[in-house]
Amino acid sequence: MDLVIGPLDLPAHVDEALEVQAVAFGLGPDEVAVRRQIVLRHMMNPGARAYGATAAGRLVGFVYGMPNDRTHWWSTVVQPYLRAEGNEHWLDDSFVITELHVHPAHQNRGAGRALITTITDTAAEPRSILSAIDTESPARALYRALGYQDLARRVLFPSAPRPYAVMGAPLPLLRRA
Repeated sequence: MDLVIGPLDLPAHVDEALEVQAVAFGLGPDEVAVRRQIVLRHMMNPGARAYGATAAGRLVGFVYGMPNDRTHWWSTVVQPYLRAEGNEHWLDDSFVITELHVHPAHQNRGAGRALITTITDTAAEPRSILSAIDTESPARALYRALGYQDLARRVLFPSAPRPYAVMGAPLPLLRRA
Protein backbone atom coordinates (compact mmCIF):
# COMPACT_ATOMS: atom_id res chain seq x y z
CA MET A 1 0.00 0.00 0.00
CA ASP A 2 1.42 3.34 -1.04
CA LEU A 3 1.90 5.98 1.62
CA VAL A 4 1.31 9.61 0.76
CA ILE A 5 3.06 12.23 2.91
CA GLY A 6 1.68 15.75 2.86
CA PRO A 7 0.67 18.79 4.89
CA LEU A 8 -2.04 18.03 7.45
CA ASP A 9 -4.67 20.44 8.76
CA LEU A 10 -4.27 18.97 12.22
CA PRO A 11 -7.05 20.95 13.94
CA ALA A 12 -9.50 19.64 11.31
CA HIS A 13 -8.20 16.05 11.69
CA VAL A 14 -7.32 16.03 15.39
CA ASP A 15 -9.63 13.13 16.29
CA GLU A 16 -8.31 10.99 13.43
CA ALA A 17 -4.71 11.78 14.44
CA LEU A 18 -5.34 11.05 18.11
CA GLU A 19 -6.90 7.73 17.15
CA VAL A 20 -3.54 6.83 15.55
CA GLN A 21 -1.67 8.09 18.63
CA ALA A 22 -3.96 6.17 21.00
CA VAL A 23 -3.25 2.88 19.22
CA ALA A 24 0.48 3.58 18.73
CA PHE A 25 1.09 4.86 22.27
CA GLY A 26 -1.56 2.93 24.22
CA LEU A 27 -3.67 5.89 25.35
CA GLY A 28 -7.06 5.62 27.01
CA PRO A 29 -10.05 7.89 26.34
CA ASP A 30 -9.25 10.25 29.23
CA GLU A 31 -5.66 10.77 28.02
CA VAL A 32 -6.90 11.33 24.45
CA ALA A 33 -9.33 14.01 25.68
CA VAL A 34 -6.50 15.86 27.46
CA ARG A 35 -4.17 15.54 24.47
CA ARG A 36 -6.87 16.83 22.13
CA GLN A 37 -6.89 20.17 23.96
CA ILE A 38 -3.08 20.27 24.01
CA VAL A 39 -2.81 19.61 20.26
CA LEU A 40 -5.38 22.29 19.45
CA ARG A 41 -3.55 24.80 21.68
CA HIS A 42 -0.15 23.90 20.18
CA MET A 43 -1.39 24.40 16.63
CA MET A 44 -2.16 28.03 17.46
CA ASN A 45 1.56 28.75 18.07
CA PRO A 46 3.44 30.71 15.40
CA GLY A 47 5.22 28.35 13.03
CA ALA A 48 3.35 25.22 14.20
CA ARG A 49 2.73 22.78 11.40
CA ALA A 50 1.78 19.18 10.79
CA TYR A 51 2.21 16.49 8.17
CA GLY A 52 0.26 13.30 7.72
CA ALA A 53 0.85 9.90 6.19
CA THR A 54 -2.16 8.46 4.43
CA ALA A 55 -2.73 5.02 2.97
CA ALA A 56 -5.83 4.35 0.88
CA GLY A 57 -7.13 7.77 1.94
CA ARG A 58 -6.85 6.98 5.67
CA LEU A 59 -4.52 8.77 8.10
CA VAL A 60 -2.00 6.21 9.37
CA GLY A 61 0.63 8.54 10.83
CA PHE A 62 1.28 12.15 11.70
CA VAL A 63 3.92 14.52 12.97
CA TYR A 64 3.67 18.03 14.26
CA GLY A 65 6.07 20.53 15.66
CA MET A 66 7.00 24.19 15.99
CA PRO A 67 9.91 26.51 16.64
CA ASN A 68 10.90 25.98 20.26
CA ASP A 69 10.00 28.63 22.80
CA ARG A 70 11.62 28.53 26.24
CA THR A 71 8.34 29.68 27.83
CA HIS A 72 6.46 26.57 26.62
CA TRP A 73 5.72 23.93 29.25
CA TRP A 74 7.93 21.26 27.61
CA SER A 75 10.95 23.57 27.56
CA THR A 76 10.51 24.53 31.20
CA VAL A 77 10.48 20.85 32.19
CA VAL A 78 13.52 19.76 30.13
CA GLN A 79 15.64 22.88 30.67
CA PRO A 80 17.17 21.87 34.06
CA TYR A 81 18.08 18.44 32.67
CA LEU A 82 19.70 19.99 29.61
CA ARG A 83 21.53 22.57 31.73
CA ALA A 84 22.95 19.80 33.95
CA GLU A 85 24.41 18.15 30.82
CA GLY A 86 25.75 21.41 29.33
CA ASN A 87 23.15 21.27 26.55
CA GLU A 88 20.76 24.08 27.49
CA HIS A 89 21.69 26.02 24.32
CA TRP A 90 19.75 23.40 22.31
CA LEU A 91 16.54 25.11 23.47
CA ASP A 92 17.40 28.13 21.31
CA ASP A 93 17.07 28.18 17.52
CA SER A 94 15.52 24.70 17.49
CA PHE A 95 12.49 23.17 15.83
CA VAL A 96 10.80 20.84 18.31
CA ILE A 97 9.11 17.66 17.16
CA THR A 98 6.11 17.67 19.46
CA GLU A 99 4.51 14.38 18.41
CA LEU A 100 5.31 11.68 15.84
CA HIS A 101 3.11 8.59 15.69
CA VAL A 102 2.51 5.86 13.15
CA HIS A 103 -0.21 3.24 13.46
CA PRO A 104 1.42 -0.10 14.42
CA ALA A 105 0.06 -1.77 11.26
CA HIS A 106 2.08 0.74 9.20
CA GLN A 107 5.29 0.89 11.23
CA ASN A 108 8.68 -0.20 9.85
CA ARG A 109 7.74 0.93 6.33
CA GLY A 110 9.41 4.35 6.30
CA ALA A 111 6.41 6.47 7.33
CA GLY A 112 8.03 7.82 10.51
CA ARG A 113 11.26 8.63 8.67
CA ALA A 114 9.36 10.36 5.84
CA LEU A 115 7.22 12.37 8.25
CA ILE A 116 10.07 13.66 10.41
CA THR A 117 12.38 14.47 7.50
CA THR A 118 9.57 16.24 5.64
CA ILE A 119 8.62 18.46 8.57
CA THR A 120 12.21 19.29 9.54
CA ASP A 121 13.07 20.10 5.92
CA THR A 122 10.59 23.01 6.25
CA ALA A 123 12.27 24.37 9.40
CA ALA A 124 14.23 27.61 9.31
CA GLU A 125 16.03 26.63 12.53
CA PRO A 126 19.47 24.98 12.32
CA ARG A 127 18.57 22.07 14.61
CA SER A 128 15.76 19.92 15.93
CA ILE A 129 14.96 18.61 19.40
CA LEU A 130 12.47 16.06 20.71
CA SER A 131 11.78 13.80 23.64
CA ALA A 132 11.23 10.05 23.53
CA ILE A 133 10.70 7.40 26.16
CA ASP A 134 14.17 6.63 27.54
CA THR A 135 14.41 3.01 26.49
CA GLU A 136 15.86 1.27 23.48
CA SER A 137 13.05 1.22 20.93
CA PRO A 138 12.52 1.36 17.17
CA ALA A 139 11.68 5.08 17.58
CA ARG A 140 14.98 5.85 19.32
CA ALA A 141 16.87 3.80 16.72
CA LEU A 142 15.19 5.82 13.97
CA TYR A 143 16.07 9.11 15.64
CA ARG A 144 19.71 8.05 16.00
CA ALA A 145 19.83 7.00 12.33
CA LEU A 146 18.61 10.51 11.45
CA GLY A 147 21.42 12.12 13.47
CA TYR A 148 19.70 12.73 16.81
CA GLN A 149 21.91 12.28 19.87
CA ASP A 150 21.01 12.12 23.54
CA LEU A 151 21.19 15.54 25.17
CA ALA A 152 19.71 14.47 28.53
CA ARG A 153 18.38 11.18 29.86
CA ARG A 154 16.10 10.12 32.70
CA VAL A 155 13.99 13.26 32.19
CA LEU A 156 10.85 13.09 34.32
CA PHE A 157 7.63 14.71 33.12
CA PRO A 158 4.80 15.22 35.59
CA SER A 159 2.27 12.38 35.29
CA ALA A 160 4.46 10.37 32.86
CA PRO A 161 5.08 6.90 34.29
CA ARG A 162 8.45 6.44 32.54
CA PRO A 163 11.50 8.68 32.09
CA TYR A 164 12.26 10.31 28.77
CA ALA A 165 15.39 11.21 26.84
CA VAL A 166 15.78 14.58 25.14
CA MET A 167 17.50 14.22 21.78
CA GLY A 168 18.83 16.78 19.33
CA ALA A 169 20.11 16.80 15.76
CA PRO A 170 21.51 19.36 13.34
CA LEU A 171 19.31 20.05 10.33
CA PRO A 172 18.93 18.81 7.71
CA LEU A 173 18.55 15.33 9.17
CA LEU A 174 20.76 12.54 7.89
CA ARG A 175 19.50 10.53 4.93
CA ARG A 176 20.16 6.92 4.06
CA ALA A 177 23.30 6.41 2.00
